[in-house]
Amino acid sequence: MKIIEKNGNIIVQGLRDFNIGQTLECGQCFRFDKICEDDYILVAKGRILHIEQKEDDIIFYDTGLEDFNLIWKEYFDLNRDYGLIKKSLLKKDKVLQEAIHSKSGVHILNQDFFEMLITFIISQNKQIPHIKQIVELISNRYGEKIGEMCGKEYYSFPTVERLSKVSEEEFRDCKAGFRAPYLVNACRSVLEGRVTRDKLMNQSTEKVLEILTSIKGVGEKIANCVMLFGLSRSESFPVDVWIKRVMENLYFHEETKKDIIKEFAKEHFGEYAGFAQQYLFYYARDNKMKNVS
Repeated sequence: MKIIEKNGNIIVQGLRDFNIGQTLECGQCFRFDKICEDDYILVAKGRILHIEQKEDDIIFYDTGLEDFNLIWKEYFDLNRDYGLIKKSLLKKDKVLQEAIHSKSGVHILNQDFFEMLITFIISQNKQIPHIKQIVELISNRYGEKIGEMCGKEYYSFPTVERLSKVSEEEFRDCKAGFRAPYLVNACRSVLEGRVTRDKLMNQSTEKVLEILTSIKGVGEKIANCVMLFGLSRSESFPVDVWIKRVMENLYFHEETKKDIIKEFAKEHFGEYAGFAQQYLFYYARDNKMKNVS
């Protein structure tokens, strides 16, 4: 990987195993706008980023070297060797080959814990376009304006202090529906220190799961998403309808309970379970995989 600072932009050359479209569109984040193929505007870390991929070059527009090194390199997980991860997964599991090959450019983003908690509570029984709309509406109403790009105003994701003042009725007015009381409870849990990133970072996987599921409306699937995308717990394996379908099709060949799938993933994929999950999830969703017959 070669990093060049030129004309106020950062250009990353020779980066393998990375595709900006696959990384943003795989269902792990919700604050981006697609300009055209492999060209996006992203809101993260209280900033707006225009990022484009041209073959093997990744262009971070209007970005200095300091911001790239301190923020975006970690956010996009650019220091991790994804080639090694894929090689390790495929060494013991050829079943993954098609999923990894078709979605080989996915990186797992290192996102803000509180934002992940709120957005994945919102994600329950929602399609990605609708999740994006709700998250953007909440950000526009309760976040801070951070700039304008391509004629559109962008707002930061609200702080826990600000969002804790939002009522159930106001969340419902943001189209949160039945999730409104869950959002209120989650904000209060974080604000009062019962569930914080610092508190969770050094806990065991089981303990983190226990603490997160103590929040009203947070089940194991949402908790595992928060762990994977907001706490960098790569052993996490969220099981939703798409993962259930693809695991049944590729591994079990029959209707299988989620608990069995989770235990299999834990033992089979180990520390790389989260990476396997992303390849499988995106592959299953794009192929609209049906339930096993």
